[in-house]
Amino acid sequence: MTSEEKRLWLDFLRYKPFVVKRQYVIDKYIADFYIPCAKLVIELDGKQHYKDDAVEYDAIRDEFIEKHGIKVIRFSNDLINNDFKNTCQKIYDEVMSRIPNALQA
Repeated sequence: MTSEEKRLWLDFLRYKPFVVKRQYVIDKYIADFYIPCAKLVIELDGKQHYKDDAVEYDAIRDEFIEKHGIKVIRFSNDLINNDFKNTCQKIYDEVMSRIPNALQA
């Protein structure tokens, strides 16, 4: 795990009342984080993800994962490092919007 992934896990995700799987395998890809009840993948992107070939690879990867009914959301490492609170709120809001009402109780 990168330092940003560790921070998101240690300071936010591991305390949530829903299951979060780290380094979760989806067919031939590995997701940084997967939340099964929300069918949500969270990806943290370092600078290497913004190069042309990486952008194309990530788009193909995301499309493949989304064909399995799983939404992919991406955040830059800069957001984890510089706007952690708001980034966590966005993640939490996305999870809550995707969990069936019965699971939110």
